[in-house]
Amino acid sequence: MDYAHPLRFGVHVVARSPEEAVERARLAEELGLDLVTVSGREADTWTLMSWVAARTGRIGLAPHLLDAAERPRAFVRAHRHPGIDYQAVPAHLTAIEPGDAGYARVRSTYMRGGSPGLVLRPGTPAEVADALAYARGQRVPLAVRSGGHGISGRSTNHGGIVIDVSRLNAIEVLDKETRRVRVGPGARWSDVAAALAPHGWALSSGDYGGVGVGGLATAGGIGWLVREHGLTLDHLRAVELVLADGSLVRADETEHADLFWAVRGAGGNFGIVTSFEFEVDEVGEVGFARFIMDASDTAGFLRRWGAAIEAAPRDLTSQLIIGRPRPGQPVIAQVMAVVDADDPDTVIDRLQPLAATAPLLDHAIQILPYAAIMDVPPAQHDGQGDPVARSALADHLTADLAAAAARLIMSGEAHFFQIRSVGGAASDVPADATAYAGRSANFQLVAFGPSRARLDAIWDPMRPHFSGIYLNFETDLRPERLDDAFPGETLRRLRELKGRYDPANVFRDNFNITPEERR
Repeated sequence: MDYAHPLRFGVHVVARSPEEAVERARLAEELGLDLVTVSGREADTWTLMSWVAARTGRIGLAPHLLDAAERPRAFVRAHRHPGIDYQAVPAHLTAIEPGDAGYARVRSTYMRGGSPGLVLRPGTPAEVADALAYARGQRVPLAVRSGGHGISGRSTNHGGIVIDVSRLNAIEVLDKETRRVRVGPGARWSDVAAALAPHGWALSSGDYGGVGVGGLATAGGIGWLVREHGLTLDHLRAVELVLADGSLVRADETEHADLFWAVRGAGGNFGIVTSFEFEVDEVGEVGFARFIMDASDTAGFLRRWGAAIEAAPRDLTSQLIIGRPRPGQPVIAQVMAVVDADDPDTVIDRLQPLAATAPLLDHAIQILPYAAIMDVPPAQHDGQGDPVARSALADHLTADLAAAAARLIMSGEAHFFQIRSVGGAASDVPADATAYAGRSANFQLVAFGPSRARLDAIWDPMRPHFSGIYLNFETDLRPERLDDAFPGETLRRLRELKGRYDPANVFRDNFNITPEERR
């Protein structure tokens, strides 16, 4: 076996187990790099080296670099956080800590900056249970991450542990007759759409393909087909999840039915889902439109757009976005819409009322596969700081709500304001059928701003116009938000179930539902 020369382009692999060493060595090979050295968490570098070499057939160790091989570990150890027993990390788990080469790629999420003390990346449900068992023994915050795109979700932290399930990303057709599919929590919705497209199927799942399955499917899922086909969680038929005590259970309408009810809307409080089973829809090509509109009559435009949505057939779903106004320029709104039809005349018929809501400056209309709408390049997860977002559900865009929203937009305190249509099939489901209770809403609103205090000063007076909240776009941790999301009996039932399934409140780094004390 030839040794790699130290002056060639090479890489030093640090691994906690032989399996991890092989994985990283093969990645180096794919990148065209020579593997110069391999070292482990312990001093048994030669044993680790031999194990890797036997399975790759190409890896050598430069003996004169053996002493230097441990230097990277000293750098890593210097960046460790207090409160975490790094030596107790199970050897078979893939783990990334501050100072590791890959840490920059996993420390933050799409919008939120973080500096966790340890990121665990399990690849099987059993490893998820092992990661959770280890994390429970550490006196630091715990976050769970699927895609890392969440606005509200605390899928990173500072000095704590992150369990990243992005490796659980398989997509499998279970039954073609019933259109039953199994999806891992770490899959991206663009991958799901691409996998379903050859069958002529789709699953309404948000409006951005880079989002991970886990966080969206356990909270709601307001997507491009929501008025026609309902929320993402309305298509959920079963889940497998690791509970706080480490047990792996299956929940559906007959087995752990109460847990299945809770997972559909408040899943982050009850466990780590390792697989979802969905019943998907038959969906062909769809109409997709983008309108650029002069929304200077902001309140009037919002009121007219809302009325057009409520009057439209369910095969139309739409959203609008308005940015911060610019001095001397008209207020610009971007309206996007999907029509669940491939007939051009039907598509135009559905879109005309939307186009009439404000002066049209530009537009584009296409008929294309649903998967093409969801096809987006992967985003870099290098968020900084904490986003400030406020979210709400509203039954109608009344004149008063439209006027209040216009004041918010014109204040300049929201650099991004969005309204999504809901209603339709999502409102056919009884409010007590799932933990997601906002079934009467026809609209979901969200505003991003630079200042919590200034945004709240305008947003809070709007609350009488709201009928609930969609937690995935909310960053306000005031306890009243739980009452907004889970009104009355829903929250009481969730607290009782929390006391049964997570009495120690392990899953609390989110919109925490505290457990009811058991008598």
